[in-house]
Amino acid sequence: MIPSTLRLTLIIAVVCYFIVILYFLKQKALNLKYTLLWLVAGLVMGILVMVPELLVSIIHIFGIQDNMNGLFIFAIAFIIMILLSLTSIASNQNRKIRTLTQELSILDKRVRELEQAGDQERKD
Repeated sequence: MIPSTLRLTLIIAVVCYFIVILYFLKQKALNLKYTLLWLVAGLVMGILVMVPELLVSIIHIFGIQDNMNGLFIFAIAFIIMILLSLTSIASNQNRKIRTLTQELSILDKRVRELEQAGDQERKD
């Protein structure tokens, strides 16, 4: 059982977390589709703060003896999932940037060729 002062502190922390995420969304510091990942993380944290017995039940289902070990295992697994998701997003953005750079280079080359052809016509 979580002491009431700790539970209150954790609830305040989760509320502050949601405020920060929504502030970033309002300031357009985060895209809506990426904000969903962080909102889900906050929702999971909120549920576990409100119903800590749920975490204990899940830990025992997996056969983990110590609650703290189970908490660390689930926290590390959750962090790995977030990192994989963010790595996927970064890889996708990298691919898009590379494609755009190549297309821009092709267009730049084509513009130069057209300018040179126009200069040749004016000289003739």
